[in-house]
Amino acid sequence: MKVIIDTNAFMIPVQFGVDIFSELERLGYKDHIVPLSVIRELKGLKMLSKGKDKLAANAGLTLSENCRQVITEGLCDDAIVELAIEESCAVLTSDKELQERLTSKNITVVHLRGKNHLEIM
Repeated sequence: MKVIIDTNAFMIPVQFGVDIFSELERLGYKDHIVPLSVIRELKGLKMLSKGKDKLAANAGLTLSENCRQVITEGLCDDAIVELAIEESCAVLTSDKELQERLTSKNITVVHLRGKNHLEIM
C-alpha cells in the first residue's frame, strides 16, 4: 500500500522517538511518497527554526531521501490532498485541519497515537 508523508510526520522521529518507517510497514504501507512541496517546507523549517525543531526538520530531510519524490505545485496541504486522490493512497500527518480535509474526501489518514506508535484513523 502507498502512503504520502507530510512535513510534520517527518519530524516525529526526533520529536517523539517513533520510527515512522517501521510503524508504516507494520500497518502495511511499503510505498512511501514525499511531495516536493513537503521537501520545500522542511528546508524552510531547517533554515528558520532553532533547537529541536531545526534538528527535526534536518532529520526529516534526510528521511525523505528514502521516499519516492513526486513533483507538486502550490500549497503543501492542497498538493497532498490532490496527490492522495491521484495515487489512491493514505496520508501520514499530525495536522488536524489536514486530517479533516482528507477524511471528508474518504482518504485514509495515518497519525501518531499515544506519542509512541502510528494508527490508521
